Amino acid sequence: MLDAFTAPGRFFRGNLHCHSSRSDGDPTPARVCAFYRDAGYDFISLTDHFMERFGYPVVDTTPFRADGFTTLIGAELHAEGIDNGEIWHVLANGLPLDFAPLMPGETAAQLAQRALDAGAFVSIAHPGWYGLTLDDALAMPPAHAVEAYNSICDWETGRGDGNYLIDQLLNKGRRTGVIATDDAHRYGEEACRGWVMVKAESNSPDAILSALKAGAYYASQGPSIHHIEIDGDHLFVETSAARSMWLVGHAARSTVVMGRGITRARLPLEKFSGGWARLIIADEQGRRAWSNPLFV
Repeated sequence: MLDAFTAPGRFFRGNLHCHSSRSDGDPTPARVCAFYRDAGYDFISLTDHFMERFGYPVVDTTPFRADGFTTLIGAELHAEGIDNGEIWHVLANGLPLDFAPLMPGETAAQLAQRALDAGAFVSIAHPGWYGLTLDDALAMPPAHAVEAYNSICDWETGRGDGNYLIDQLLNKGRRTGVIATDDAHRYGEEACRGWVMVKAESNSPDAILSALKAGAYYASQGPSIHHIEIDGDHLFVETSAARSMWLVGHAARSTVVMGRGITRARLPLEKFSGGWARLIIADEQGRRAWSNPLFV
C-alpha cells in the first residue's frame, strides 16, 4: 500500500485491460491507442484474447507510443480448468512480442507461470463475472493482482466486482494487489470507468512495469488517493472529497469514517494487527478507489 506514496516519481493513469479488432473488439489497435490518448490516459496495455481463433495475438503497439503516452505489450490469456466449466481469463501486461502460443496440454497454471517467467505483470481478470472460486485461484501461481472492478462486466452483466476474491485470498495468506479496468470492447458506456494510478519516475514501459510489480499504484473509478502513511497506531489518509473511507481486513474486521467532503482521516490500526488491511474510499457519486493491502 505505502509504496505508491513513498516511491519517487509521480502518478500516471493507465488502463491494463482492453481489446481491439485483433480479437473481439471493434476499433483497430491504432484507434484504441488514440482513444485513450485523447481521453488523457498516460498509458494502456492492449490485451486482445490470446486464443487460436484469433491467431494468438500479442499486438505490437509500439508504433502508437507518443510524447506523453506509452503502451505495455499485453494479452488476455486463456486455458481450460475452471471448476464450473469456464475457461481462465488471465491478464498479462509486459509480455514479449514472441510469447509462444498455448502449448498442447498446457494448463492455465502453466500458462500463467510462463507469463510470469517472461516478466509480465499477471492479474486475475473479472472473477465475479464467471464465478471464479477461491479454490480455483489458489490452484494458480500467485498473481500480482486481481481486478476489484471490471467496467464492461459491471455494465453488461452486473458482475464487475472482484473484491470478494481479493479478501478471500488475503485471508488465506495469498498476497495480491488490486486493479480496476475498463475491459473495453465497443468504447461506449463501458470505457473510462476504471483505471490504475501508477507511481513511477517516468512514463516509460520499463518504469511503469517495474512500479506495477512493486505495488506502487492504486485503483480507481474516479476518486484520488493523495497520500497514505502510518502515524503511530493509525493510518493517515489524504484523498479527494469522499463520503466514506473504509479500512477492511481479515474476516469481518473493518473501520469507517463517514461524512460529506472528507479529505483527511486517521483510521485506527489496532484491530488489524498481525494481519492485513486495505483502504476503500467512495465519493458522493458512489465511485470508489482501492489501495493495495497493507500488512500490519
